[in-house]
Parts: sequence; structure tokens; C-alpha cells
Amino acid sequence: MSRRLFVSLVAATLAAGGRLAAAEDPRPVVDASTVAVETAANRALPTLHLVGDSTVRSGGKAGMWGWGERIAPFFDSHKINVVNHAIGGRSARTFFTEGRWQKVVDVLQPGDFVIIQFGHNDLGRIGDPANKGRADGSGTGDGTVADTRPDGSTELVHTFGWYMAKFVTEAQAKHAGVILCSPIPHLQRWQSGRDFENIARWDAEVATTHHALFMDLTQIITDAYKQAGKDKVATFFADTGTHTSDLGAQFNAACVIAGLRRLPNPPLAGFLSAKD
Repeated sequence: MSRRLFVSLVAATLAAGGRLAAAEDPRPVVDASTVAVETAANRALPTLHLVGDSTVRSGGKAGMWGWGERIAPFFDSHKINVVNHAIGGRSARTFFTEGRWQKVVDVLQPGDFVIIQFGHNDLGRIGDPANKGRADGSGTGDGTVADTRPDGSTELVHTFGWYMAKFVTEAQAKHAGVILCSPIPHLQRWQSGRDFENIARWDAEVATTHHALFMDLTQIITDAYKQAGKDKVATFFADTGTHTSDLGAQFNAACVIAGLRRLPNPPLAGFLSAKD
């Protein structure tokens, strides 16, 4: 870039507001008004509640589906309800601050189960406008970082592990079983290395500390992708490498079931259907 062009760009930036604009985060924050609220079909039965982001529930937009939208057939509807509370573009932080987690807590009953998967929208720098207010603090500690919102108010942002621990303890207080799971891997990462290593470690730490269960879904799916092969896995994605197609959602749902079966004294094994 020439010096003249650089100076012109800086001058234009200053005229527009005094700072260089951050690159827009391509991961959308889904408008909640467009997402149907799911409820238990039979309140006399226990319910499996799914909590997460668009990789758990995408709604079919642009051919994208989440594994939570394809998991119900694996469960016997005469024994358990499956309710998907996931919504696109949320992190553990925003699922909490928007009051979405409280709505889950409000409907929890003794004997229910909750599977929680966050991570795709949780990483990044707190305060970076490109992250759309979604980034959490690193780790599982009690530290906070002050983040100034667009309206000028200040939010104390907790660590990823703090939010996950909040979910676990509040669900347990309602006598529900909790399973934390690490995120589905990206298309670009399953062949070349470990995806979501930190998120998985933090999930595991929270689960151990608070006597919940942890499922390393990232690695379970990665291992299954390796068996399926590169060409087959390419058909599992509906975008550049984050969101799954219908085929991929079905495949990942089966991986979730396989992971649930591997848990110590698998708590959901008695609720599975003949499809498993």
C-alpha cells in the first residue's frame, strides 16, 4: 500500500469516528423472534433439555442443521421428552445474560437431564466489537473483566468455566442431571489436530469439581470422522466448516448417543429407542 493511500484511509477513518473498525464477525446472532420455543410434550415424563448454539440448533437455514435437531428419534418418546433450547450465535455468556438459561431452570423438574454445549462463540477478546459481546474470560476461575456495552453500561464478564459451573449448580439444585460436552469440531481441524482443547479442559474441570458428567464430543466426533474418511465428512458440512448439513447433523447425533453410552453408569441408557 502506498503512503498516500494509507494516509487517505486513516483520514477517512478519523472523519468517520476516530478509530479503525473491527472486522465483522461472520457468525450471526440469530434473531430470537424467528426461533420457535420448544416445550415438553408430556410433563408427566422426564425431559432431556439441550442447551447450546447453532451447531446444536440451526433450523435448516441455508441447509444447516444442528445435532440437537436430529437426536429425538434416538429416544423413546413414551419414556422421555426432548426439548431443544439451543439458539444460534450464543456463547455461554450471552445464553446466561439474555435470560435464556433462567428459562431452562424455570421448567426443570426432578429427574430431568440437561446436555450443555458451548464453545464456538466463546473465544476471542473481551471488548472487541467484532465478537458482538460474546467472548468469555479464559479458564474456570472467579475472575472478571469489565466490558463496556454499546449503550455505555458495564458488564462484568466471567470466565467460561464460571458460566458452565453456574449452569451445573443451578440445574443440580432442581435435581436434574447435567452432562457438559465439548463442541463439534470444525471441518478444518479434525484432520490436523485437536480442536477446542481449552474448552474441553475447562468443561472437564467444571464437571469434576461439581460432580457432573463430561463428554468429550469434540474427540468422539473427530474419531468418527477419521473412520468415515475425508470425502464423506465433506458432505457433513453446509458451510465453510462450522455448521453441519442434515446428513452431518444425523451423523453427529449418533455420535452424541455413542458418547452418552460411554459415560459412567450411563444415565440416559434406559430412555433410548430401538433406533440406537
